Amino acid sequence: MARGRQTYPEGIPEDVRASLNHELRLIDRLDYAPYFLTVNSIVRFARSRGILCQGRGSAANSAVCYVLGITSIDPARNDLLFERFVSEERREPPDIDVDFEHERREEVIQWVYDTYGRDRAALCATVIRYRSKGALRDVGKAMGLPEDLIRALSSQLWAWSGEGVSDAQLAELNLNPSDRRLRLTLQLAAQLRGAPRHLSQHPGGFVLTHERLDDLIPIEPAAMADRQTIEWDKDDIDALRFMKVDVLALGMLTCMRKGLDLLSQNKGIDLDLAGIPAEEPRTYAMIRKADTLGTFQIESRAQMSMLPHLKPRIYYDLVVQVAIVRPGPIQGDMVHPYLRRRAGLEPVVYPTPELEKVLGKTLGVPLFQEQAMRVAIECAGFTPGEADMLRKSMATFKFTGGVSKFRDKLVSGMVARGYEQDFAERTFRQLEGFGSYGFPRADRLCLGLAQMLASRRLLRGASKRPADGVLRPCPDRPRCPRAWRRDPSDLRQRLALGLHSGAHG
Repeated sequence: MARGRQTYPEGIPEDVRASLNHELRLIDRLDYAPYFLTVNSIVRFARSRGILCQGRGSAANSAVCYVLGITSIDPARNDLLFERFVSEERREPPDIDVDFEHERREEVIQWVYDTYGRDRAALCATVIRYRSKGALRDVGKAMGLPEDLIRALSSQLWAWSGEGVSDAQLAELNLNPSDRRLRLTLQLAAQLRGAPRHLSQHPGGFVLTHERLDDLIPIEPAAMADRQTIEWDKDDIDALRFMKVDVLALGMLTCMRKGLDLLSQNKGIDLDLAGIPAEEPRTYAMIRKADTLGTFQIESRAQMSMLPHLKPRIYYDLVVQVAIVRPGPIQGDMVHPYLRRRAGLEPVVYPTPELEKVLGKTLGVPLFQEQAMRVAIECAGFTPGEADMLRKSMATFKFTGGVSKFRDKLVSGMVARGYEQDFAERTFRQLEGFGSYGFPRADRLCLGLAQMLASRRLLRGASKRPADGVLRPCPDRPRCPRAWRRDPSDLRQRLALGLHSGAHG
C-alpha cells in the first residue's frame, strides 16, 4: 500500500482500498505479480529518461495500475470494472498496452533487450493474411495473366471485400466469364481469402520469459537493426500463457513533448502532463467549434462534424465523443437518441434505479464494454466473471456464434428482476449490436485525456495570433516540420503541421 499512500497523500479512500485489496488478492491467486512488476519497471525506465508514456486499454480498469503510475485514470472515480482487465473465470494473462513517444520508443525497446537478455526477449510475429486484392494479384501472376489484366481485375475489388469479381464486372471489362483460365483464377483467389500469406513483426508485442526463449523456438533477426522476432503470433502467446508486454508508439505523445518543450523555450512556461489543468473552459470552447486540426482522435472529418452537435463541455464528454463516432453505435441506432436526449428533446427513462446507475452518464445508451458488463451484473444477476465472458462472446459472435447461450440468461435474468420481456430483448440487441465495435471505457478515458491535453496545449500555443496573417520563413527550420508558418509565436500551427507530416505513430 506504500505506492497507494504516495498516490493519495491525504489518505487512501475506503473504496480505493477495497479495490486494491480485491485486485491484489486476485493477482496473487493467479500469480500475475511478475507481470505487473515488469511493466512497472519499463514505465519507470522511460520516465527516468524523460520519455512520455501512458498505459491504456482495459488496464486502466485497474487500481493497482493506477497507483503504480502505469495508467493515469483513477478507476474509483470513473466506475470502472477490474474484471474487464483480469478475470478468474477467463483465466487469460493480463494485457497492458503502454504508449511511448514514437521517436524515442526504440530506447525503451533496446533497454528491454539489454535488461532481460536477447535470449529471453523477442518481438512476437503477426500473421498477414490474404485479402481479396492481394489474393487475386498473386493467383493471377501464378496463372500467367498479363499484368494489365490483373490490374483491371483487382481494380473492381475493395481491399476488405468478401466477394470476388462478378460476371457483370467481367462483362464491363469486355472479358469472357466462361474463359477457363480466368474462371480458375477467380475461384482460386476466392479460396485464398483469409489464408496466411507471410509473417510480419508485431508493432510492439514483447515476449519475455524466465528461461531461455531460444530453447523453445528459434529467435531470428528482424528486418530492423538490433531487433529480433519469433515465429509465434499473439494468439499463440496467449494460448501458451507466455508473458507479453506491448511497447507501443504514439505520435501524439511525441507531439505533446515537443509542444511542452516549445512552451518552455518560447514562453517560459514549464509544464508536464500532470500539471496541465484538467478542465479549462477555453479549451472546450475551441473543441465545440470543431477547431481541432492536429488534435489526437478528434481531427477526422466525422469527429469534427459531430463536435458542434455533441458540444463537449467536460472531460467525460470527450470520452463519449470518441466512442459514439463508431460503426457499432451508428449501426445500433444509438447516436441520434443520445444527441436528442443530450439536447433535451427526448426524455431519458430508466425502468429501474439499477439501470440508471449503469447508464446514467450516457443517458440510457450503452456505449462501452464495461456498461454491457454492468447491465449483466446489476440487471440480470451475472457474476463479474460471467459478465466478462458475455463481453468476449459478443465481440466474437460473428465468428463463434457463442453469444446465444448468454442471451437466454440475460433476458430471463432481467425479466425475473421486473423488466419487461420486450425491453430485455431490446437491451440485448443493443449490446449485441455494438459488441464487436465497442471499446473499453477505460481506453476511451485514457485517449480522452490525451485529446484534452493536446487541445489545451494547442490553445496555449495559439494565444498570440498574427495580425496580418502573412506567411514567414521559419527561423528554426531544423526543429520545425515545415519551412513556413505564420509567426514564431503561433506554436499551434507548428504542432498541427507536425502531426500531418507523419507524427501519428
